[in-house]
Amino acid sequence: MTIIASLLRGAELPDSPTARLDIELLLAAAIGKSRSYLHTWPERIVSSEAALTFADYLQRRRAGEPVAYILGQQGFWKLDLEVAPHTLIPRPETELLVETALQLLPASRVSLLDLGTGTGAIALALASERPQWQVSAVDRVLEAVALAERNRQRLQLDNVNVRSSHWFDALAGERYDLIISNPPYIAAADPHLVAGDVRFEPSSALVSGEDGLDDLRSIVSQAPEHLLPAGWLLLEHGYDQAAAVRELLAKYGFEQIESRLDLNGHERITLGRLSC
Repeated sequence: MTIIASLLRGAELPDSPTARLDIELLLAAAIGKSRSYLHTWPERIVSSEAALTFADYLQRRRAGEPVAYILGQQGFWKLDLEVAPHTLIPRPETELLVETALQLLPASRVSLLDLGTGTGAIALALASERPQWQVSAVDRVLEAVALAERNRQRLQLDNVNVRSSHWFDALAGERYDLIISNPPYIAAADPHLVAGDVRFEPSSALVSGEDGLDDLRSIVSQAPEHLLPAGWLLLEHGYDQAAAVRELLAKYGFEQIESRLDLNGHERITLGRLSC
C-alpha cells in the first residue's frame, strides 16, 4: 500500500521549472481530490489504480506534455476551463487583456468581439464580469468553436455567442464597441517553438509569418470596418512587438494608442481607439 506522502516524496520532474506544483496537481487529479487534501491527509492510502494513473501522468509530463493537456483543464481569471490540444493553453499574462477591457468600457450594455477565441477564455472571463455585455467569440478551428461552446454552456454564460469565422470573414456588416484578440504572433523561425511545453500546442495558434505580425496586420487593417465610432481595438502581442503594433494602429487611423506592461515588465498589449 502506498500513501500520499510517499508518492509526493518519490515523484520527480527534473526538467519542469514548476516541478513541485506539477506533481501536486497531477496527484490530486489522479486521486480525485484537491491539492490542499494532499497536505491535510498525507497518510491516506492511495489505491493501486490511482497510483498507476499518477505514474502515467508523470511519464507524460516528463515527455514535455503540458499539465493542462494532461488534465484537460486550466484556470484563467476566475474560471476553470476545459482545454484540449487543438487550442492554445490560456496564460496568466493574457488576463491583462481582460483587466484592460474592464477598465475601458462601462458596465452598461456594450458589444464586444473576441477574435480567435480558442477555449473562449477572454470572452467568457469578460462575460462573467459584465452580464450586461453582449459578447461574440469566433475561431476558425471548428474543434475550438465546439470547445469554447462547451465552456460557455458549463459556465452558464448566456451573454456569449460562439461562432465559426476566420477573423472577420463571416462578420460582414457587424460592428462592435470593442474588438479584442490574442492572435498568433510568433515568428516562424523562432527557436522557442521546438522547446518546452510549446511543442505540444497547435502551431496555427502560435505562428504568424516570418516576423510574427501577419495576423496582427490583418486584424488591424480590417478592424475599422467592424468598430463603432470611438470603438476600441485591444491586442496581445510579443514582448518585442509593441512598437510595430503601435505603428500599425496609427497607420489605420487609431488614436489614444498605448501599450501596457505585463507582470514581467514587458509591453504585452497595445490598444487604440477609432476616431469618432
